[in-house]
Amino acid sequence: MDNIDTVTTDKKGATWSDLFSKGNSLMAIILALGVMLHATNVYLATTIMPSIIKEIGGLEYYAWNTTLFVVASVIGSVISANQMARSGPRKAYQIGIIFFTIGTLLCALAPTMPLLLVGRSIQGYGGGLLFALSYAMVRFVFTENLWSRAMALISGMWGVAAFSGPLLGGIFAEHGHWRWSFGVLLLFCVFILITASIILPKEKKSQPVAPIPYLKLALLSLAVLAVSVGSVQKNVLENVAGVIVALSFLLLLGFAEKKNRIRLLPTGAYQISSALGATYAVMALLTIATSIEIYVPYFAQVIYKFSPLKAGYLTVLIAIGWTLSAILFSGYKGQSVKKIVFLGAFLMFIGLVGLSYVAIVNPLTPDWNVALNGIFLLTIGAGIGMGWPHLLTQVFSLAPTGEENLTSSSVTTVQLIATSFGAALAGLVTNLGGITDSNTILGVASASIYLYSIFAIAPLAALLILLFFRTGNK
Repeated sequence: MDNIDTVTTDKKGATWSDLFSKGNSLMAIILALGVMLHATNVYLATTIMPSIIKEIGGLEYYAWNTTLFVVASVIGSVISANQMARSGPRKAYQIGIIFFTIGTLLCALAPTMPLLLVGRSIQGYGGGLLFALSYAMVRFVFTENLWSRAMALISGMWGVAAFSGPLLGGIFAEHGHWRWSFGVLLLFCVFILITASIILPKEKKSQPVAPIPYLKLALLSLAVLAVSVGSVQKNVLENVAGVIVALSFLLLLGFAEKKNRIRLLPTGAYQISSALGATYAVMALLTIATSIEIYVPYFAQVIYKFSPLKAGYLTVLIAIGWTLSAILFSGYKGQSVKKIVFLGAFLMFIGLVGLSYVAIVNPLTPDWNVALNGIFLLTIGAGIGMGWPHLLTQVFSLAPTGEENLTSSSVTTVQLIATSFGAALAGLVTNLGGITDSNTILGVASASIYLYSIFAIAPLAALLILLFFRTGNK
C-alpha cells in the first residue's frame, strides 16, 4: 500500500477546480490512471492467487508472485528518471504501458506457475515505470501551484484500488474465470496507452540524464531472490543458507554505496546510528510487517471457507486502516510526533500478536474468529498509518546537503525494497510452517501461526529502535 504524498506548498491556493480546468484535467486523469492500474493490479493479484494455485499449482511459489513483481517494480522506478530524460514523457509512459500490457497478457494465458511469474515480473517492471513516472511528471506538466493537488489525486488512487482490485478479481475468481480479470486490465491498458499517446507532451525537458546503478540493482535483486530460492527448499539448512546469502549481497550493496557516487539511497541510510538510517530502519520494519496481507486471502479461503470476493476484502483492511489513520494523525506536530510513531508501532505489534493468538487458540466460533482477524488487521493498518506521514517528513528534514532530490525519491525505493523482502520472508516462513506439506486446514493453520508470530518481531524491533536511537531532528 502506498501513502506517500510529496508535499509542496500551494503558494497560490490552487483549488481542485483549478486542477480540473483547461487542459489540466486530462493530464491529471491520465497520470492518476497509470497509478490506479498499477495499484489495482496489486490487490487484484492478491485476491485471485488462491484460485490460480487451485488451477495451475505452485503453492510453494505463492509469495514469489509478490516478490518478483515488487523487485521488478523497484528496478522500473529507479530507471524511470533515466527513461524520461532520454525518451521524453510521452514515450517513457508508452514504454511503461507496453511492458505492463505484455506482462498482463502472459499472466492471462499462463498454463504454469513459472510462466505466470515471468508475466508478473514484466508487469512489475512496467508498473514500476508508470508508478514513478506519474509522480515525476507532476513537476513537468503542471505549474507549481497545482503540484500538491495533483500529488494528492495520484496518491488517492491507492484507496480506489483497494476496492476495485478485490472487486474485479473476486467476481471473476468466484465464477472460475480468474484469467478474465487480467483480460479486463488489458482493456484498461489499451485505453491508457491511446489516451497517453494523445495527451502527454512529447518534447524532452532539458535536464541531465540520471545514470542507472546497474550493479546495485543487481545486488539488491540477487539478495531478494536468494531468500525466495531458499524459501522453496525442503531442508531447513538450505532455507537458512538463502537468508545468509541474501545478507551477504546486502553487505556488498552497502559497501558499493560507500564507494560509488551513483547511489540508491542518500548518505547515512545504511547506518542505524544516524537519524536518517534509524528512520529508514523503522520504515522498512513496519512495511515488512504488513507483508502478511499477501497470505490473508489464502488463509481465509482455506481455513474459513471464504469466497474469493469476501477474502479479497478481508485483505484490504490493512490498507483501509492505513489510509484512515494517516488522515486522522497527519496533522500532529512537535513533541507528540515521536509518541504517535511509537504508539503506531506498538499497535502493529498488538495486531500481529492478536492474529497469532486467534490462529493458535481459535477461542470462539468461526464467525467471531473472522471478526477478530478483521479487527487485528485494521489495527495493523491503523498502526502504520499513524506514523507513516511523520516518518516521511522526518526523512525529508534529514536530507543530507546536496542530496535532497535523492532523499525525496528514496522513500518509494525503501518501501518497495522492504515490500519485496517482506514477501520473500513471508514465503520462507509459511513454507517452514508447513503450508505445502498438505492442502489440509491443519497445514495452512500451522503456516498462519508461524507467519503472524514471527512477523510480530518486525514492529517489536522498530519499537526498540525508536527507544534507543535518534530518528528525528531533536
